Amino acid sequence: MSSWKVGEDALRELGERIVADSGGAASGFSVAFGELTVHGPAHRIAGLLKLLRDNANYEFVQLIDLAGADYPQREKRFDVVYHLLSYTKNRRVRVKVQTDEDTPVPSVVSVYPCADWFEREAFDMYGIFFEGHPDLRRILTDYGFHGHPMRKDLRMTGYVEVR
Repeated sequence: MSSWKVGEDALRELGERIVADSGGAASGFSVAFGELTVHGPAHRIAGLLKLLRDNANYEFVQLIDLAGADYPQREKRFDVVYHLLSYTKNRRVRVKVQTDEDTPVPSVVSVYPCADWFEREAFDMYGIFFEGHPDLRRILTDYGFHGHPMRKDLRMTGYVEVR
């Protein structure tokens, strides 16, 4: 058996353990290209991330990145993707939740303080709202900018820059 297969089996076992320990905060998982992705409902994200950070079996103490993704053909068009790292276990995990244009995702700044600017960026670029964020305002675009540049339905014509 190749070492890649053993790694995939270990990731599946880890995913099964996370789903079992989460009490419904993780609804499922997938393994692709040697990476584990855990899926869950958006309203339970803070609890799931606390479990992954604080449980001695996981110890994902570092939030590496938080990003948005836009799938306008879906009812819940946005994915919010969290990338976590465990230094002590030498593992990475990706956590995904889905939301729509109107439903906020709970902020995880209380779990990972570095999520502050990541959430602001996802708000600015995609228009994803984070409920309970301490300072949710634009971070990359001008305050007068209308729209969200990373959305696939952003109108690209008709804007005139005035200096």
